[in-house]
Amino acid sequence: MNTSWRAADVAAAAGGRVVGGDAAAPGPSAITIDSCTAQPGTLFLGLPGSQADGGAFAGAALAAGAWGVVISEEHAAGLEDPTDDQIVIAVAEPLRALADLAQSWRRQLGCAVIAVTGSTGKTSTKDIIAGMLAPSRRVVATHENFNTEIGLPLTILGAPAGTEVLVLEMAMRGEGQIAELTRIAEPDVGVVVNVGPVHLELLGTVETVARAKAELIAGLGPDAVAVLPAGDRLLEPHVRSEIRTVRFGPGGELEQLPATIELPFASAHMRSNALAALAAVRALGVEPNGLIEVELSKLRGQRLLLEDNVVVINDCYNANPMSMRAALDDLADSASGRSVAVLGDMRELGPDQRRFHAELGAHVRDVGVEVLVTVGEMARDAGPPFGGENLYSLEDAAQAAQQIASIIKPGDTVLIKGSRGVGLEVVAEALCEQLPPAAGGGA
Repeated sequence: MNTSWRAADVAAAAGGRVVGGDAAAPGPSAITIDSCTAQPGTLFLGLPGSQADGGAFAGAALAAGAWGVVISEEHAAGLEDPTDDQIVIAVAEPLRALADLAQSWRRQLGCAVIAVTGSTGKTSTKDIIAGMLAPSRRVVATHENFNTEIGLPLTILGAPAGTEVLVLEMAMRGEGQIAELTRIAEPDVGVVVNVGPVHLELLGTVETVARAKAELIAGLGPDAVAVLPAGDRLLEPHVRSEIRTVRFGPGGELEQLPATIELPFASAHMRSNALAALAAVRALGVEPNGLIEVELSKLRGQRLLLEDNVVVINDCYNANPMSMRAALDDLADSASGRSVAVLGDMRELGPDQRRFHAELGAHVRDVGVEVLVTVGEMARDAGPPFGGENLYSLEDAAQAAQQIASIIKPGDTVLIKGSRGVGLEVVAEALCEQLPPAAGGGA
């Protein structure tokens, strides 16, 4: 945001009204939903939450010098003693106000928007897209997990004037959520990386997952481009004949990366993500070449070289059957010494969760991973299909962190992956304490 808007413009964009301060005052330079970060120039938006109602902290935000606040009518009526130069905007629904503010700012920016969703790999694909665009465009991309009905609008509102491309990751846990994010973002390019068995506890079937992801396709405008995996039968019923669709992967319009592009990784799943990214940036008229500098988001496949030539692949932000298989394939292909998989529970898989974990153990065995460490009750089901003496079944992340150093040998490559709730990052941290990063740090 910037001060080209007036207070009245902010109120109109949020679907509210100015009830305190000067409606003609220059607008804010930034937005926050945390009253602790409010400061001069900042607009505080008080969102209702499960633990507390942010509107109750509007007074604290104003006391900290905030430019103004957007809060519910109820909180605005009870607000005490704002100064004459502080703006109070009352709205019916603060969350909707956040969404509408973001949509208005997206239109004000007038930039291109690439939206990315998928069951696995969407964050890496978003990171690769940003890397491909960075040499020639001013890019703002989703930071960490700002991919929800709160995070995505904040990403848009945090984009400065002059932004040329927004790269927005879209997450969902139920139907209708991608549709709302698409409404806010109004993408020029919509990328669905893949569809697989995730959130089955809530959605029931993989077909329902596909329908939820395909809300991105349904919400694209008539001049937009859809980028989809070739041969994905789950998405085919949702393809729109009236918009341009580019398919990537074997059998698609974009089957392989050109020799002019150099990537900082070699794994099959990351190269597939790069194909999706290339299709997306080409839709905007960008042709990347040379080495693509990619800054992967935290806890999503970063490789760290430790002492004793131990390599840690820290991929413990999330996990599902698709992403687990891809990560294990990469581990088996890339390990120069022993391959070690530290695998936590895969959550939200519904009534078939035991089968999914047993199939995971069989895949660990079949690709030739030599050591399996399961962490958690559900992950334990991967043990019997793996078999062998190099199997360790641990109760939780804390126990794994205590024991991991005694399992690892010099030259090992260690994949650490599980659902976010398992908290496996402490295992990576423990290894780094026992074996500090080697000179250079990368792998």
